[in-house]
Amino acid sequence: MNKFVSIDKDVNQSYENSIHFHRTELSPIISLYGRMVAAGEWRDYGISSLKEVAIFSIFRKAAEHPIYTIEKRPKLKSKQGMYSVVGMDGHILKRGSDLKAVLQVLERKLIKLVK
Repeated sequence: MNKFVSIDKDVNQSYENSIHFHRTELSPIISLYGRMVAAGEWRDYGISSLKEVAIFSIFRKAAEHPIYTIEKRPKLKSKQGMYSVVGMDGHILKRGSDLKAVLQVLERKLIKLVK
């Protein structure tokens, strides 16, 4: 007798157990990304949803390592804040609980480009 096993249950469970960016969190990130693309600085992005962290990676070229990553780590919410911007070298450029305030470190780079 044939027995069929559904893999959808496993896929859904791993999706539910991973951390994601909410639409309200993605809106300011995508807005900044669009402005930096228009300025010619950024070319590609990637989104990863892992067990303990959601990552928005920003690339200058598609084949490179990310120049910046925007991370959401809910476990750090009560400590340093769950949002952080990490540079290419792995150093945390800014961390906090307000995403828009954390993104200002990248906004400053856009202002320097326009001048």
